[in-house]
Amino acid sequence: MKFDRTVNQKIHSRQLDIVTYKCTPDSFIVEGTLKDERLADSYGTSGKLFPPGTIHHMIIRIAVKGPNLVIDDIEVEMPTLPNEFCIETIKCLDPIKGMSIVSGFTSKVKKLVGGVKGCVHLVALLTAMAPAAFQGVFSGMERKLQGPHMVEKMKDTCWVWRANGPLMNQIKET
Repeated sequence: MKFDRTVNQKIHSRQLDIVTYKCTPDSFIVEGTLKDERLADSYGTSGKLFPPGTIHHMIIRIAVKGPNLVIDDIEVEMPTLPNEFCIETIKCLDPIKGMSIVSGFTSKVKKLVGGVKGCVHLVALLTAMAPAAFQGVFSGMERKLQGPHMVEKMKDTCWVWRANGPLMNQIKET
């Protein structure tokens, strides 16, 4: 297998874009967009030839309250879909209303709305939005709303923020 992209044909592209908007000192809108592009001719399961173009274009907006990162509301848009039946999943993410974006969020989302309960592309976008929402909300929150609460939220979210790692030990000392 070669990793020289100059000799290999580009056939598919997925773009994710996630933006956080501040509404009030502790409420935010997080908007995520997923766009899949077919970059070369492709054959569907029926054998039909599909030319290059947009396959999926999906948008999720979540209203989030900080510092507990509670999802107050969710809105889904599906401007471009590969199949007319996909639109039937537009409300599949409603069960996440009221959830907090905390450790274990991704597994809870997959259990609630994954597989045949929903749309794999919406679940992929939503789970990619969670860490970006966390980052955006805490970046936009007023200092007085953060405090030690933020450090506790960060604990065990990744290798660097592990409970007994050097960063957490450094924070405990100060």
